[in-house]
Amino acid sequence: MPLVESQYKAPSFWHQNPHFSTIYSGRIKKATPPLYQRQRIELEDGDFLDIDFVLKSAKRAVVLCHGLEGGSDRTYNNTSADYFLKRDFSVFAWNNRSCSGEMNRLPKLYHHGAVEDFSEMVNFVLDKGFDEIYLMGFSMGGAQVMNYLGSSEMDSRIRAAVAVSTPIQLKSSAEALKKGFNQVYLKNFTRKISKKLKSKSLQHPDALDWSKLKMIRSFDEIDEFFTAPLHGFSGREDYYKRASPAYVMEKIQTPVLLLNALDDPFLGTESFPFEFAENNPFIYLETPRNGGHCAFPVKNSYYAYSEIRAHEFFMKKP
Repeated sequence: MPLVESQYKAPSFWHQNPHFSTIYSGRIKKATPPLYQRQRIELEDGDFLDIDFVLKSAKRAVVLCHGLEGGSDRTYNNTSADYFLKRDFSVFAWNNRSCSGEMNRLPKLYHHGAVEDFSEMVNFVLDKGFDEIYLMGFSMGGAQVMNYLGSSEMDSRIRAAVAVSTPIQLKSSAEALKKGFNQVYLKNFTRKISKKLKSKSLQHPDALDWSKLKMIRSFDEIDEFFTAPLHGFSGREDYYKRASPAYVMEKIQTPVLLLNALDDPFLGTESFPFEFAENNPFIYLETPRNGGHCAFPVKNSYYAYSEIRAHEFFMKKP
């Protein structure tokens, strides 16, 4: 499949700086969530997932998947939800375990390869009886979408997906966050995740050796001492391999648009699989020069290029 030539252009000189776009879109720009209904799914293992949704169309729906330490109310979710609601889609915005405002019950949290939880959420949407379902994931959410598509047998009603600012190889992206100004994002993530892990240490004091919380400096320690053992991986390297979309992409048989900006500070070089996309009929790779991470601002617009492009991709049904 030919690589997609992107039509995205940074709206100003300042937006050519990926950190400006990323920080503005993630921290400064405000967008109100829709008037969601919330439903809690009880899982077989005794935990739960909270799903927020608006039923607008009985025919078609879009599922929005948030990034690391995000939730259904992140700005990129809110603008996307508004865009699709105004185009007669029902919208479902799911929350990973611990991300809905209430701590989950079990020691396990969530990760890039949480296919079982993602599948539960998709089944919830399928049970509503839609004719067409589309998936849209941001960052970690994009990885979850691709891992799901590459490791599960798809219902024919799932027509297409868009993965935005998505790490394709987790190890290379973890290394990218250690460099230069990117460490600002890394420190923010480690602070938030450490706080959540401390809550888990009180909730489940015998689950792990929580004294290692003092050793956290980067994703190396988080993934080696906590993410991996909490979720059934033998260690950090095992987690990076088994939770990276790179290792299941060849099994995907649903059209996927991978929208990754070349200046994305969160992504390593292996998140731009040019050769793979050129030779795969289902992966459409679009790599704008600018866009930052989960940003893609558009001049004089409330919306981002990512939701505009996603709607266009879904309607073409490649």
